[in-house]
Amino acid sequence: MCLTGVDYFSTLGYQPGIAALAAGAVAPFATLILVLVTLFGALPMYRRVATESPHGDGSISMLERLLSYWPSKFLVLSLIGFVATGFIITITLSAADAAAHIVENPFLKTALEGHQVGVTLVLVLLLAAVFLKGFKEAIGIAVVLVISYLVLSAVVIGQGLQQIITHPQVLTDWTALLGQTYLSPLTLIGAALLVFPKLALGLSGFETGVVVMPLIKGDPGDTEAKPAGRIRNGKKLLTGAALIMSVFLLASSLVTTLLIPAQAFQPGGEANGRALAYLAHGLLGEGFGTLYDLSTILILWFAGASAMAGLLNIVPRYLPRYGMAPDWARATRPLVLVYLTMSVVVTLAFRASVDGQAAAYATGVLAMMTSAAVAVTLSAVRRRQRRQAWAFGLISTIFVYTSVVTLLSNPQGLYIALLFIVLVLAVGITSRIMRSFELRVSSVQFDETALALLKSFPIRPLRFVSHHPGRSSEAEYRKQELRVRQMVHLPDEQPFIFLEVEIDDASEFTDMVEVTGFQVGLFGVLRARGSSVPNTIAAVMLHLRGKGAPPQVYMRWTEETPLHLALDFVIGGRGDVPPLTREILRRAEPDRDRRPIVHVGG
Repeated sequence: MCLTGVDYFSTLGYQPGIAALAAGAVAPFATLILVLVTLFGALPMYRRVATESPHGDGSISMLERLLSYWPSKFLVLSLIGFVATGFIITITLSAADAAAHIVENPFLKTALEGHQVGVTLVLVLLLAAVFLKGFKEAIGIAVVLVISYLVLSAVVIGQGLQQIITHPQVLTDWTALLGQTYLSPLTLIGAALLVFPKLALGLSGFETGVVVMPLIKGDPGDTEAKPAGRIRNGKKLLTGAALIMSVFLLASSLVTTLLIPAQAFQPGGEANGRALAYLAHGLLGEGFGTLYDLSTILILWFAGASAMAGLLNIVPRYLPRYGMAPDWARATRPLVLVYLTMSVVVTLAFRASVDGQAAAYATGVLAMMTSAAVAVTLSAVRRRQRRQAWAFGLISTIFVYTSVVTLLSNPQGLYIALLFIVLVLAVGITSRIMRSFELRVSSVQFDETALALLKSFPIRPLRFVSHHPGRSSEAEYRKQELRVRQMVHLPDEQPFIFLEVEIDDASEFTDMVEVTGFQVGLFGVLRARGSSVPNTIAAVMLHLRGKGAPPQVYMRWTEETPLHLALDFVIGGRGDVPPLTREILRRAEPDRDRRPIVHVGG
C-alpha cells in the first residue's frame, strides 16, 4: 500500500490547493463528489482489474486481450502514450511541487525565491542520476515516507479542524458565502459537478495499485494461473488505500478552504501548490512546518521515482513483444536519458507551474482510468454479466464525461499525450520495419505425422518447395512439382516436400511455429503456422539442418509492385518471400556452409 501510496497519497501535497483554486468555496463539495467517484466508481472497477489481471499488467493488458491483431496493438500503443503522459507529468509535477515547498520555506525563501524552475530541474536531474546509477524500489523506504507523511498530515488537518471548532465564525462565513452565491442546494451540486473534472488528479494511484500486485503475498496454494490469495489481498490494498485517501481528501479540502484566504491559492500565492504546508507553518510553527516541508518533499520526490520505475517497466513489457522497440530500449540507462530529456522539456514548457500541469496530469490519469472502465465493461459484456455490464458502463460514462470536460477546458494535456502517441508510433513502426529481418520465432514444434514424413526422406539435403496453402488438390501439387523441376532442372529421382505457411496473427512479432504433416496422394506436405511467411520458412529450415548439407527451399518470384510487397510484409506477414527469406537466413546464420539455401526461379 505504501509503494502505491508514494504516488497516490503524495497528491495531498498539491490536490487541496488545486481544488481550492479551481472550485473556490465549493471545493469541499467537489471533493466529496471526487470521493464518491473514487469509492463507488474507481474502486469497484480496479477490484475487477485486480481479478482479471493479477500479474501486474494492469488494465491495458485487459484491452489487449479483448481485441486482436493490429487494432489491439495500435490501441495499446496509443494508451502507452497516455500512460507516458501521466508518468512524465507525475515526475515534473511532483518535482515542481517539491520545489515550491523548498522555495516557500521561510528558512530558504530569501535565497531561493524566484528560482523554482532551477530547483525543479535539479530535483529531476537528481532523480535521473539515481536511476542511472541503478535504482531498486525499496518498499521499506516507501513505508517510512508514507507513514510519516500521513501522520504529519493528520496532525496538520487535526489542528485545522480544532481551529474550525474553536472559531466557528469561519464555518458561518463559509456557509453564508455559499448561500449568497448559490440560491439552492441543486445549484450548489451543479456547480460542484461542473468543477469536479478539474479535481480528477486526485484519482491517481489505482493503476499503480494493480501494477504492484506481483509483490503481494498470496495463499500457499496459489498458482501462477489462479493466484486467489494475491487477488484477495490486492483488493484489500486497493480498498484500504481508497478509504484512507478519501478521508484525507475530504478533511484537507475542508480545512484549507475554510482557513486559507482565497488570494493565497492564486499563482504566486504562499498556499499555491502547498496548502497543507501553509497551514503547518501557520498553525504549528516554523519548526514543525519545516519538518512537514521535508516530509512532503521526500514523498513527492519518491513519487517521481515511482513514476520513473513505471515508465521503465512499460517499454520492456509491451514494445519489444511487438517488435516496436529498438535494441537500445532494452537497456535502462538510455531510457532514463530519454525520459530525463522529456521531463526537462515539460518543466521548461510549463515553467515548473503546479497549476499549469494539473490538467495535463489529469488527462493522463483519466485516460488510464477511462481505458480501465471500458476494459471491465467489455469484459462483463463478454461474460454476459448484465448487472456488472450496466454498472461498469455507467462508470465508463462518468469517466468519459470527465475526460471530455478536462480536454475541452484545457487541451494542453491532450497535446502532450498526442505528442507522446506520435512519438511512440513513429519509433515503434520504424523499429518494427528495421527489425523485420530478425528471426522472430521462439521455437518450432512438429507433430508426429510431420516427424514421420521427414524420417521417410533419407536423402539429404532435405528439399522443400514453397506452396500456397489455399491450393491443396493433388492436381495443384502435381502442377507445382512440374514447374519446380523445370525451373531448376531437378531430376525426378530427387524427392522434395511441399512447405506451406498459414498466417495466424501477422501483428505478433515473436511467435511459436507449429508444423503439421499430411499426405496428398504421392506428395508429402508440411503446413506451418506463424506470424510471417519468410520468418516461418527460415525458422523451419534452420531447425531442420543437421550435420550434413543444409536444407534447400525452392520458390518463385512474385508479381506485385515493390511498395505493395513491402507493406504486405510489414502488415500482412507475406511480401516478397524469396529475398526476404534469404535475408533472414543470412542474418541468422553467418556461416555460409551451414546456411540453408534458397532457390528462386521465374
